[in-house]
Amino acid sequence: MRLRPLDFVALLAAAAAVAMACVSAYSPKGGEPFVVVTAPGGEWIYPLGEDRELEIEGSLGATRICISGGSVRIESSPCPNQTCVAAGAVSVPGQWLACLPNEVFVRIEGRGAEGGVDAGSF
Repeated sequence: MRLRPLDFVALLAAAAAVAMACVSAYSPKGGEPFVVVTAPGGEWIYPLGEDRELEIEGSLGATRICISGGSVRIESSPCPNQTCVAAGAVSVPGQWLACLPNEVFVRIEGRGAEGGVDAGSF
């Protein structure tokens, strides 16, 4: 079997597609970090750099979330054990907070310190 000119074109197109996929997958994510809040009522996105207070309705009631000084924390929640409030603030993409009884999940996404060492590295 002999390769024809269009076979070479197809091979080059496939190689270009693989190269573009690799560049896209391994390039840093663009933009500033942002906060994603997920609750039974939907999902909301807020910039991490803008201070604000949110009241997100969960299955037990309203959870108050505070975005301030480049970090986010759960300020109050109607859950019985208050573990989400005691967790403190998070500020690095990949970190998250959750109020499981109230079904409210808060995470930070965007560009950050990729590959850094943290407590989970061991």
